[in-house]
Amino acid sequence: MRVLVQRSLDSSVSIDSKIVGKIKRGLVLLVGFTYGDSFKEIDYLINKIINLRIFDDDNGVMNKSILEVGGEILSISQFTLYADTKKGNRPSYIKALKPEEATKLYDLFNKELSKYLHVETGEFGADMLVNIKNSGPTTILLEKEGNND
Repeated sequence: MRVLVQRSLDSSVSIDSKIVGKIKRGLVLLVGFTYGDSFKEIDYLINKIINLRIFDDDNGVMNKSILEVGGEILSISQFTLYADTKKGNRPSYIKALKPEEATKLYDLFNKELSKYLHVETGEFGADMLVNIKNSGPTTILLEKEGNND
């Protein structure tokens, strides 16, 4: 499982020119799944995300978590995080989990994450326009490999 975390001041996601998810201060999460991913990887990465100290304290030092600043989450499914470009110039997505399985994990990820914070989402598999106002800019890639058991 991979999650690209971007600190955001104001972000939204639109489908067919209609905003379906919008946040103010918080994190935009681009979320991708691969084979072997399970609740174990989801739980690990949620814990990492909610405790990641990337928001400024009173001294301007990145020392606060999203929980401490009362931020929101915009979660976007992103199978292209598993693009493989080792051969040629056309990415292969063979490592990305099939949509039927990935949808279930993505829904579970958002459900579990919403126990801690307000979560807005896009629509799994839709052609989305994501507008991210990346603050900093601060972008961090988190990853937890599944066991394939």
